[in-house]
Amino acid sequence: MEWLNYHHLLYFWAVARYGGVSRASAELRLAQPTISGQVRRLEEVLGEKLFDRVGRKLVLTAVGRTVFRYADEIFSLGEDLMGTLKGRQSTRPLRLSVGVADVLPKVLVQKLLEPAFHLDKAVHLICREDRVVEDFMSQLAGQELDLVLADRPLGPGLRAHAFNHLLGECGTSFLASPKLAKRLGGGFPKSILGAPCLLPGAHATVRRRLDQWFESTGLRPSVQAEFDDSALMYAFGEDGRGIFPSPTVFEDEFRRRYNVRIVGRVKAVRQEFYAISVDQRLRHPAVVAIVRAARQDVFG
Repeated sequence: MEWLNYHHLLYFWAVARYGGVSRASAELRLAQPTISGQVRRLEEVLGEKLFDRVGRKLVLTAVGRTVFRYADEIFSLGEDLMGTLKGRQSTRPLRLSVGVADVLPKVLVQKLLEPAFHLDKAVHLICREDRVVEDFMSQLAGQELDLVLADRPLGPGLRAHAFNHLLGECGTSFLASPKLAKRLGGGFPKSILGAPCLLPGAHATVRRRLDQWFESTGLRPSVQAEFDDSALMYAFGEDGRGIFPSPTVFEDEFRRRYNVRIVGRVKAVRQEFYAISVDQRLRHPAVVAIVRAARQDVFG
């Protein structure tokens, strides 16, 4: 068994936590050369570089971020252990790190994550956002993330490293400000022909399906703007800049939050939502709660 020198790990953790050797030196009351030497020794033992120097700052490498997360857990557990032995009730929250594809509506993400806060234990939620789902895979494999929420499953080439869990699917609704919806009148879907429209960016799965539907029906609207950030698209839609698509299952929530009306619904434009994890059988209690509630309550 390979043994880890926890003194080395503590000095590394302090440097990462306090933002540099000088601050860690003051907190630990040790000389700076001592701390720097111990961090270098940890890098030698691990065979990995933990920090990059950017200007005068030390920045964690990808491996460094993984080691820091484990170190943070280790020392938090140690503190928790000492408190328990002294008769104090544990107040350590359950950590939940989630990667979120930026094409997902923020309203939907909030709804999906909400069950995590209804567990018997307090939860410390950390959300990371990225444009490309595959960019999360190294963090998922390194245990930096417990879960990734996405609008599509991982491709076959990556399934060996992670598992797709379908949360649910629904059709697509077109929404608009009350003034624009009234102007378009009835007669959907023909009413959207030439209408001002706001669409997700090209990397969103629903955008490709919308384009296919527009092409097949010949009902192409006038695209006024495209957005990678769905929240920005909804803000422009609320302001009356164009009709915009949303998952049908959340249309009531959108109407309440954004003061918009339903222009029409398209069942053929399907939207799917996935939870991606390294475990085929989910174990993290917050992840289990999220997936169960999504399937039973949100999409059920």
